[in-house]
Parts: sequence; structure tokens; C-alpha cells
Amino acid sequence: MRILVVEDDLETANYICSSLAAAGHVALHAADGKEGYLHALDNDFDAMVIDRMLPKLDGLSLVKSIRIANVRAPIIILSAMGGLNDRVEGLEAGADDYLVKPFAFSELHARLSALMRRPPIQTEETVMKVADLELDLVRHSVSRARQLITLQPREYRLLVYLMRNAGKVLTRTMLLEAVWDFHFDPHTNVIETHISRLRNKIDKPFETSLLHTVRGSGYSLHD
Repeated sequence: MRILVVEDDLETANYICSSLAAAGHVALHAADGKEGYLHALDNDFDAMVIDRMLPKLDGLSLVKSIRIANVRAPIIILSAMGGLNDRVEGLEAGADDYLVKPFAFSELHARLSALMRRPPIQTEETVMKVADLELDLVRHSVSRARQLITLQPREYRLLVYLMRNAGKVLTRTMLLEAVWDFHFDPHTNVIETHISRLRNKIDKPFETSLLHTVRGSGYSLHD
């Protein structure tokens, strides 16, 4: 494992790094929070060990900044502050574990190994693309060929479902349940109306059609 150790006490840092090296790991030491933050962004670490009381940027702020930067490596906080509220604060900041000083290296190593056995966090896709059509779930924006497209809420919800199932044939029943939350057929042209409106916005101004009607079956979004 490649492990970042952020610890301002040189004796403690040397103890951790030398013990990790003896166990077959590669350890990189940072002596303060700001240095640790730069290393966390610039290197691909398997795990991080971060002291809570750090100069320049404290441990909790460092962990929060790392998570805001979308760095997902497991983090263990080291601290002499071992109260319940202290541990809760560490975990809420984004740490995966909290180890109270003084500690034995065998316990730290066991906790690191346990964290590495966890399955990786699956992050939800936030930007979906079909050909030159792009939908950003965070910004709630839609564009095609870099041209912004304005959709009504139901049209947007319909497009999200179509893009999440790109290439699949979606039946009328599937669309009613997923987009309108209808578990019965109201026998109206609500789907046809919204499909037509969506086509006018994402297909009509462009050379290639992406939203296709599959006769007798439903609709499919593909290039």
C-alpha cells in the first residue's frame, strides 16, 4: 500500500513510517496540514493517516478539504483527543476511522488493512452523454453540440430516464412508472406529447436524430 502520513511530531512520524516500511508498504511523510493537502491531491494513495493537531491546517480541516476535492482514499485520524464527541467530529469530517494516542502500530496496521478490505465506494455518475447530447445531473443542465437546451421539469425527468437507459427500448408502461409515477395507463397522449416536445428540443435543430420510436414497442435514445 502507498500511505500518506501527516504528522508534525517527528518521532511519531518516524515510528509510523519505519513500521509501515517494515511491513512492506510505501509511506510518504508530510509535517503539516498544508503540505499534507498538496500531497493528497498530487499522489494516488491507498490510505492516509492524519494527526488531528497539525500546524498550518488542522487535521479536521485537512480531512474536509480532501473530501471536498473528491479524494476518496480511506483516512484514519490519530489524536490524543479520545472523547466521544471528538471521535464523532472526526468521522463527520470525512474520516473512515479514529485511533486514539498512544497507540500500538499493530492496531494501526490492522485498521488500515481492514479499511483496504472494504469494497470501493461507487460514486453516482453525474454527467451523462449520448453522442453530442450531454446532461449534467448536478447543474441540471442539458446541451447538445455545446448548445444549451432549456427543458421543462417533466421533459428533463423524461430525458434523464432515457439517458440512463440509453440504447434500451423503453415501453409506455416503463415510462409511465418511472417518469410520471403512474402504475396504470391513464389512456391519454401524455407520453406522446412529451416525447414530441423533447424531440423538438434535442433533435429537430440538429442533423442527427437521437430519440427514436420503436414501432409497437416504445422509444429508445441512441446515436
